[in-house]
Amino acid sequence: MTSPFDLSSLTARQVRDGFIAGEFSAREVAESAFVRIEALDGEVHAFLQLTPELAFDAADRVDTARACGEQLPPLAGVPAGIKDNMNLIGTRTTCASRILAEYESVYDCTAVRRLLDAGALPVGKCNMDEFAFGSSTENSAYGPTHNPWDLERVPGGSSGGSAACVAAGMASISLGSDTGGSIRQPGALTGTVGLKPTYGRVSRYGVVAFGSSLDQIGPFGKTVDDVALVLEAIAGADAMDATSSREPVEPYTGALGRGAQGLRVGVVRDMLETEGCGEEIRRVVDSAAETFAALGAEVGDVDLPNAAHGLAAYYIIGPAEASSNLARFDGIRYGYRAADADDVLDLYMRSRADGFGPETIRRVMLGTYALSAGYYDAYYGQAQKARTRIIEDFRAAFEHFDVLLTPTTPEVAFRFGEKVDDPYTMYLNDYYTIPVNLAGNCAVSVPSGLCSTTGMPMGLQIIGDYFAESTLLRAAAAFEEATCFEPVPPLVRRLTGDRGGE
Repeated sequence: MTSPFDLSSLTARQVRDGFIAGEFSAREVAESAFVRIEALDGEVHAFLQLTPELAFDAADRVDTARACGEQLPPLAGVPAGIKDNMNLIGTRTTCASRILAEYESVYDCTAVRRLLDAGALPVGKCNMDEFAFGSSTENSAYGPTHNPWDLERVPGGSSGGSAACVAAGMASISLGSDTGGSIRQPGALTGTVGLKPTYGRVSRYGVVAFGSSLDQIGPFGKTVDDVALVLEAIAGADAMDATSSREPVEPYTGALGRGAQGLRVGVVRDMLETEGCGEEIRRVVDSAAETFAALGAEVGDVDLPNAAHGLAAYYIIGPAEASSNLARFDGIRYGYRAADADDVLDLYMRSRADGFGPETIRRVMLGTYALSAGYYDAYYGQAQKARTRIIEDFRAAFEHFDVLLTPTTPEVAFRFGEKVDDPYTMYLNDYYTIPVNLAGNCAVSVPSGLCSTTGMPMGLQIIGDYFAESTLLRAAAAFEEATCFEPVPPLVRRLTGDRGGE
């Protein structure tokens, strides 16, 4: 198989527009994607399962529709990766866990189905931290994903495979899930745009639950426009998910060209002094504030005084919900089942001990303890009170500002093994993103340049009010256009000879 063009140089919109204009067929796009995957994924390991039959079937459908003169869907011919905690008939959904190694999807995740109905080509299921428990994709039972910017460094997590496949040009877009930062954090570490919509904006039906009050599906893309296109396709109410919102889906791409003039932009100063935040990361926010001011925005400082308690609250609430959600994986109904068990209790214990990895076991135990008699009020109850205070802080901030600015992460991508034996420093990677999940707001990470000492990408987090994705994406697009940062990982430059981004 040969590639008719370099997919990595095209955004999702460029792929779609080129296909509609007849510059290439959807089948050629799919072929190009798999050529790149064959060339790069041996080093990156972004995918757990490739789905060429599904991709080429989808390509043939939109090629036929174009030949017949039919109206083409908004993502026609765009190759997409799908995080492996989302069900899609014809694929395994393993959650990167041994316990679900052979589980085959028997129904479709609503967001995935909407993505494919919009004309996207599903090229594969993406690697992740097991059950989305992690910030580095080192917790996958099938080996880690490598960052295309430096193969010795992590891509972030838990949606590391979804971020890496877009960064490396193996797919134009992808879907991830974000419980405490699992879209925005890997977006920042791989130089991609990662969007966490408002809780309820996108149906969670068909995604294997981690924290049911925290999880949200969202897109990765090369540009803000890419993620806006995907959000238009996947957002909206779903009868299969009672927590999905009936708020109207706006034409998010229509807001992107309005600039930042008149926007009220708040810089969250108190969060910049967190432990472990590098000086260059702090300057990302100061530089962004200057950029927005130059674009005509009203820029001021704001504090979120209770956000500092977000990390502690999250690591009680998240594991508690995970403990409940993962109780179904017992070796009886489906999934891995231990052999030679003495009785049903022994079967449960052996199946879960053998099937779950260390981080999954750690979080289940933490959550079970927090929910246990005698400790519920002291831990889970107090964490929920802290969550309420964080919600109130955001509510007060958005009375004065349209969007808020923080770093996405306190540091750039770290090397493999640096934090695996120190859960606390690992968990600190989500310090800036976790409060948004606790409150349920929308937020996006946008590339903001390369670190001068490591050459690794850095990300700016822009936070919006509930269901204010149009305003959020408007601000992100204005920043993106003003900074003109188009990151190209060394792995991609090596393959294509492109020196962009240097």
